[in-house]
Amino acid sequence: MPLRYGLLSTFIYPAMTIYISLLRGINIGGHKKIKMDALRQMYSDLGFSKVQSYIQSGNVIFQSDETDISILEKSIAGKISETFGFEVPVMVLTIEELSLALKNNPFITDPEKDPARMHLTFLSHIPNKSVLDEIPPAYYAPDEFILDGKIIYNYCPNGYGNTKLTGNFFENKLKVIASSRNLKTSTELLKIAEKIL
Repeated sequence: MPLRYGLLSTFIYPAMTIYISLLRGINIGGHKKIKMDALRQMYSDLGFSKVQSYIQSGNVIFQSDETDISILEKSIAGKISETFGFEVPVMVLTIEELSLALKNNPFITDPEKDPARMHLTFLSHIPNKSVLDEIPPAYYAPDEFILDGKIIYNYCPNGYGNTKLTGNFFENKLKVIASSRNLKTSTELLKIAEKIL
């Protein structure tokens, strides 16, 4: 009786991507409170791996085999609503997007500008230029802002707490979802994400 040789099965696992998610408006002024351990567990329940959070303002780094950013954003936002009972806008970035955003910061090369006064406002999509033209930069001096694609770079010499150029401001004016992070937080998020790779 001849021997029969079976083929060894080869499993091809989908590539996993590291993402940085920004949740807007949680744990601010006692509103929309979410404990970080509960938030991390929620991400794990969605099937994400290597979940890490950074500070309390809604920054979660995770790994997923999903490649569609919009699906990730809707899944996370939907699960937050289901788990915690309120709506939270969610923005998901790749490492490449965050790295490029930091690299292109137009204020960072100016030695007279304090990095602690720099913020990045991430937008859900590129705003209509005609709407942007209705925001005269000179009116908000000494604060400055520069739009580059889906990123607004803010420089607020008197502090973010004393500027009108907040994420809420740009969200209302430009009719987009906006979520702001200071330069330090943005840099730390990238470091954490790169360590997971």
